[in-house]
Amino acid sequence: MLELLCFALGGLAGALAGAAAARYWFQRHSLCRAVFAAVPKPWQVVSGKGRILLANPALEAFFAGDARSIPEMLAEQVQGDVEASGQLRQLAEQAREGVAGSVEIRVPSGSAIATAGGRAPAEGYDWRFVAAYPLADHPGCVYWVVDDITPRRQMEQIMREEQERFVDLLENAPVGFYSCDAEGRFLFANHTLCEWLGLAQNDLEQGRTRLHDVVQDALPEGTCAFDPFGDQERSQGEVRLKGAKGEGFRASIRQDVVLDEIGAVARTRSVVRDLSREAAMATALEESEQRFEQLFAKAPAGILLIDPKGMVQECNEAFSRLIGKPAQEVRAVSVFDLLSQDDVAPLRQVLQPGDSGVEAGPAAPLEAKLAGGEGQVCTLYVNRTQGADGSLAGFVVHFIDSTEQKNLEQQFAQSQKMQAVGQLAGGIAHDFNNLLTAMIGFSDLLLLRHRPGDQSFADIMQVKQNANRAANLVRQLLAFSRQQTLQPRLLNITDILAELSHLLRRLIGENIELKMNHGRDLGMIKADQGQLEQVIINLAVNARDAMQGGGVLTIRTASVQVEKERKSKDETMPPGSYALIEVEDNGSGIPADILDRIFDPFFSTKEVGAGTGLGLSTVYGIVKQTGGYVFVESNLDHGTVFSIFLPQAAEEDVVESIADAEAQDRRDLTGAGTLMLVEDEDAVRAFSARALRNKGYNVLEANSGETALEMLNGEQEPIDLLVTDVVMPRLDGPSLVKEVRAQRPDLKVIFISGYAEDSFRKRLDEDAGIHFLPKPFSLKQLAGKVKEVLGE
Repeated sequence: MLELLCFALGGLAGALAGAAAARYWFQRHSLCRAVFAAVPKPWQVVSGKGRILLANPALEAFFAGDARSIPEMLAEQVQGDVEASGQLRQLAEQAREGVAGSVEIRVPSGSAIATAGGRAPAEGYDWRFVAAYPLADHPGCVYWVVDDITPRRQMEQIMREEQERFVDLLENAPVGFYSCDAEGRFLFANHTLCEWLGLAQNDLEQGRTRLHDVVQDALPEGTCAFDPFGDQERSQGEVRLKGAKGEGFRASIRQDVVLDEIGAVARTRSVVRDLSREAAMATALEESEQRFEQLFAKAPAGILLIDPKGMVQECNEAFSRLIGKPAQEVRAVSVFDLLSQDDVAPLRQVLQPGDSGVEAGPAAPLEAKLAGGEGQVCTLYVNRTQGADGSLAGFVVHFIDSTEQKNLEQQFAQSQKMQAVGQLAGGIAHDFNNLLTAMIGFSDLLLLRHRPGDQSFADIMQVKQNANRAANLVRQLLAFSRQQTLQPRLLNITDILAELSHLLRRLIGENIELKMNHGRDLGMIKADQGQLEQVIINLAVNARDAMQGGGVLTIRTASVQVEKERKSKDETMPPGSYALIEVEDNGSGIPADILDRIFDPFFSTKEVGAGTGLGLSTVYGIVKQTGGYVFVESNLDHGTVFSIFLPQAAEEDVVESIADAEAQDRRDLTGAGTLMLVEDEDAVRAFSARALRNKGYNVLEANSGETALEMLNGEQEPIDLLVTDVVMPRLDGPSLVKEVRAQRPDLKVIFISGYAEDSFRKRLDEDAGIHFLPKPFSLKQLAGKVKEVLGE
């Protein structure tokens, strides 16, 4: 019974002990769970097989309920970041081997949906602290901890950047900093000072160089090692320091002495200014200002500095010259008073402070006339100037004198008009030459049947002579348009002036009388007839313009023997025999101040649109090209005399020329051979064909270039000469010749045309087998040219 009681009491005691143990275990488990939950950092216990054994609530919140292991979730977040992935992988391998460790890695911002502190994700990267602690009592199990350390890393970055900025400011400031101890050893020296001294920072801060080693001045005996002045009571002064290249430089040093707790010198705080560099900068600044002043003062363009209201503050020399006033008379004058009234409004609009064009940048150039009535035209460039606060401070106005440019533009426009007139004249001359060729040619054919004594002979001669007069007028028209072919030859001045007198009377008008006084024994001169006529025409037109109310134009010729050199300004005429042509008017005359400029190209005293300024320059050029000289004398309100001296041809040259002409008249113009005549004008073709057949030639006729090609391709017998017009519809003369020469390279060619030879010659290669006969031509000239070419 006692045993049973003991057993029962023992069982009861065991039960009571078990209950107490269970209660104790539960309390410990509950306490552990509370401790685990209270830890703010997310943690997790992961088995060796990757199974999650334990985790706290903070982990679930941090990874937004993701149930995977910390290594797995972080590996996904840093995927693509080689460095972070490698760090995480190495940490896991160490943990498996039983080695604890931690790393700080970066993950893309927003990888965690929420953080322990509830911070919203930022752009860029966040930082995570990751630790792995192997559990020794549980092999393979690892205790993982993760934490958001982004705020700490950001603060460290800010502190690091601030420190770098401070160091950069200290090291690279435009002044030197140093600190030395009581023995003069450098404790610190910034980069700027080291560069000035040409020393490395290590040399200074490790004591290899001391303060007195870099001071060039001789210091008094017993000067303290930390004192650069020789008087330790001074806190500021100037010294000379040794420079990087061995030269000394002036420096200003300001220093404070720091004492230790017993009152001894601990170190100095010193600031160094390089006075030599400052002086050089001041000098450079002064030189820059001087250069600017020189650029402003000596600029070729006029420059005005004006305030916002348009009042002149300053002007340069070029502007003073432009308006003809000294600078002091221009200052404090309104810029609007310097322009003609018609041009004030556009400038005033540009100078409006709120004008969008001025605000955005330079305004468009303006053209304006200067006040004073002299007709000076300027191009204005207006630029805004700003004050320190960006407000309108005034304007810079550049004045470019464009008077000459405007005149050139007007002269160019006038020249284009003259070119158009010349083209019209050339076209008319071409048509007239075709008509006159037929008239002269058929007159020659009639004269073959009506000899002197025949009652029709005189009538035919009248027709031919008038046709020749018309041909001379056409040639003068070509000379006026400058499209004549240049053919220098021996000329009789009297004959030239006699032929030209009819045209001159029409040019000068009815209110001007033309007097012609021909000298004797003028001899012959060698010149191009068209050019010589151009000279006389230009001088006559100038004389007409100088006699607006009428007057007398006198043209005189004489034979002059110059015994000694004649000088007049730039002209020096050697001795010799000359034919003199004087063109005199009793008009307004030429002012003495412009007399030296009258032969300059584009110089003109006429109103705009009334002349090109090329007439007298053309006269001068032609006379000089002919080997002659031109002089001018003029008196205001009395008139002007132009004297042209042309060298007389040598007597033997004249005799030879006359003999050649007589021989030409006596020569036999008959011949033999097959010719092809290509001419689209029926009358010219009919006369030319009859004339050549009468001289014994076999003539094939074609009225166009295409017809001529067809005939040449089908012609079996050889063609000795091709005579073709230049200007024809569709296939013209030069194009025809190129086609024919491809098959018959040796075929001789004569071009006939009412246009100048120069107008088509440039389209052909240099070729001795191509000749030119200008229209109008007579029967004798045509036959003579054909025989001359076939005889070569």
